[in-house]
Amino acid sequence: MKTTANGSSVRTRANGQRSDVHVAGKNGSTVDVHHGLNGSKQVSVTRADGSRVVATRGGHGYVERGYSYHGHDYARRSYYYNGRYYNGYYRGYAYYGYPVNVYAPAFYYGPAYYGWAYNPWPAPIVYAGWGWAGNPWYGYYGGWWNPYPVYAGASFWLTDYLIAQSLQASYQENQAAAAAVSTQAAMTPEVKQMISDEVKRQVALENTEAQQTATKQDIDPASSGIGRMLSDNQTHVFIAGSSLDVMDSSGAECAVSQGDVLEVTAAPPANATAATATVLCSKGGNECGKNAQVQIAFADLQEMQNHMRETIDQGLGDLQSKQGQGGLPVAPPSAKAPPTQAAFVAAAPPPEQNVAADIKQESQHADQAEQEVANEVPPPNPAAQGPSTPAPNSGGPVTVSQGQTVDQVTATLGQPKSVVNLGTKKIYVYPDMKVTFKNGTVSDVQ
Repeated sequence: MKTTANGSSVRTRANGQRSDVHVAGKNGSTVDVHHGLNGSKQVSVTRADGSRVVATRGGHGYVERGYSYHGHDYARRSYYYNGRYYNGYYRGYAYYGYPVNVYAPAFYYGPAYYGWAYNPWPAPIVYAGWGWAGNPWYGYYGGWWNPYPVYAGASFWLTDYLIAQSLQASYQENQAAAAAVSTQAAMTPEVKQMISDEVKRQVALENTEAQQTATKQDIDPASSGIGRMLSDNQTHVFIAGSSLDVMDSSGAECAVSQGDVLEVTAAPPANATAATATVLCSKGGNECGKNAQVQIAFADLQEMQNHMRETIDQGLGDLQSKQGQGGLPVAPPSAKAPPTQAAFVAAAPPPEQNVAADIKQESQHADQAEQEVANEVPPPNPAAQGPSTPAPNSGGPVTVSQGQTVDQVTATLGQPKSVVNLGTKKIYVYPDMKVTFKNGTVSDVQ
């Protein structure tokens, strides 16, 4: 990794291709650009006011703003995807000492509806309402995944809904990146059954949370997120909701993309900094091969679960609105009540007015800033360059103290492994240290 005088940096892979660019701005603002192995690109811009803009190829992304509710840190993300706007909500907590953001449903259904979605239907049905035939993404992945011919219950319907939504997003990104996919073996019935079992667990979890919310109990994010999943002595599967580059057990870098399925069989050891996952199915090319063991950062694993829960919630909404259509059974009258909005939603900042424009503007700004930083750093010599590793700090003792600015800390410690943005509070995570900033200066060091 090459670093400029003001703390910006460029990381390249062994082949000389640019991997990550960090641009240090003023007043704590930063720009981070990641170029994925499979041609994906993600831009993350942290503004001086604490808001964050995340953009991917094709003009998709979100604007995130942090806020506080009943003494807890929340974040609201205003998404823009394929011309559609929607909001997502997240609550921060620490897993193994690493900060993560867990999905917080904006609304809950009644117990009768969750029961109808959890239990088998009176008789299996053939569903004729998908409407995927003829869509390019469906033909693209037709040899890799196929929907169930019949549905014995909502969990199976939601499984195909979840996979389909993920593959549509993957197709969009592949087209934007002009990336070719060399199809691997098709998703097996065993893997689909594991996904269906996970869907049922998520529905049951949400039913429990709905009942707690109805009695005004506070939802513990540790029980909603990966903290619960990785401590219940069960195997869990995760569907990737975004492109991600990871390291396999041999130390080689490989990619996962939307729709790839990973399995975690045990809780991480006490000193772990990431979870060990096994790839159950992927889509070829630069992607991690089937059965590869990879390390997934806790924050990234939580985002996978967030993606699953958010998509399942979207599916539950579609399922309720489409009951009795296309072959779907009709829910009992007690299951037809509209959902109830969670209380923390009303406390969120006002909705973003220009999400698509903000994403476009910040993406253009990031492209320019990336090029300026790249011009300051001499190009690498691929023949002489080994695996990319962070440059060490100076040989003396490292001192970080309260009141220091973001630029002062990164000049001492370098760029963090990850940054958690909670509005006016940001947490920079290093291998052996976490630095918390409030309003741009250090407030705590752990």
